Amino acid sequence: MLDDVLADLTAEGDRLEALVAPLAPEQWRTPTPAEGWDVATQVAHLAWTDEVAVKAATDKEAWDAEVMGAIGNPEGYVDEMALQGGAVDPADLLARWRTARAALVQTLRDFPEGQKLPWFGPPMSPTSMATARLMETWAHSLDVHEALGAEPEQSDRIRHVAHLAVRTRNYSFAQNGLEKPAEEFRIELTSPSGETWTYGPEDAAQTVTGPAYDLCLLATQRVHRADTALVATGADADRWLDIAQCFAGPAGEGRAAR
Repeated sequence: MLDDVLADLTAEGDRLEALVAPLAPEQWRTPTPAEGWDVATQVAHLAWTDEVAVKAATDKEAWDAEVMGAIGNPEGYVDEMALQGGAVDPADLLARWRTARAALVQTLRDFPEGQKLPWFGPPMSPTSMATARLMETWAHSLDVHEALGAEPEQSDRIRHVAHLAVRTRNYSFAQNGLEKPAEEFRIELTSPSGETWTYGPEDAAQTVTGPAYDLCLLATQRVHRADTALVATGADADRWLDIAQCFAGPAGEGRAAR
């Protein structure tokens, strides 16, 4: 399982790198949908988070320093690190990111079996960390594609994002101050290749159906629910599609309907 996620994480990073590597320096300053973040900021954020994950796994002193930085600036630390990292020469930033993501893959592959990495939230297994990094790499890549007017690839690598979206259902309710649903949903998604991915009991009263790509966009808050083909049956399932988020942190504002 870990090897599969790491392979797909590498592929997602390679695809984004292929998009940004040929850019002229001024194109790295193209604004993205994330307010205040240009293309360079997006890549710097990915590089920084990969580096921090390596620190969490290998260097307690360096990891503790990151935690203290986050405690000292809980609302702005992530932005600060991304903006600071994105201000450098694009060639240096690209080299930094290449090094960081390669180090992360090797670190997670070598991490002791059965142990977990400390993180800003609950500790994470290597597979969970790799899944989270893939989700974020994919989501920020979408922002870069949109900024540059490029069409993102739709591949079955998003199965990891879809899995994370389903697993974080109760987290989404908690982040919005709501009680978690008392019952599981039946979720049936169509993958980009046409496969059917299913989650939950077949006889569940509440259901969500539609394209897996749409659920992944929704759970990473890259699309408004109205612009998806997702269909919910049941009040809780319907509410979930309004608040779904598979990323850590406070509930975001999401995207406006097109």
